[in-house]
Amino acid sequence: MRQAGDESPLERARRRLNAAIDTLEAAVNRRRDEDRHRDALEAQLQAFGSDRSKLADELDRVRARSVDLESANQEVGKRLERAMETIKTVLTTNDK
Repeated sequence: MRQAGDESPLERARRRLNAAIDTLEAAVNRRRDEDRHRDALEAQLQAFGSDRSKLADELDRVRARSVDLESANQEVGKRLERAMETIKTVLTTNDK
């Protein structure tokens, strides 16, 4: 078996080339993983944007419904007050 100092220039060049190829393959694999991760994050961000838009629309509908319910509540309150006044008047008139 030869020692490192006994290698021929061709063997040293081959070893350096193999090391460079290994480094390049590792860099390509890291880049591929990073691209996949970025793509997944972009898809998730797009989904969040879509969800946000849907939630904003739903919030607008709920707010409008809340205003409608508040108006209806006020109208019911007014009608109840009139009904109570009418009942009081009828009871007062019948008591006399």
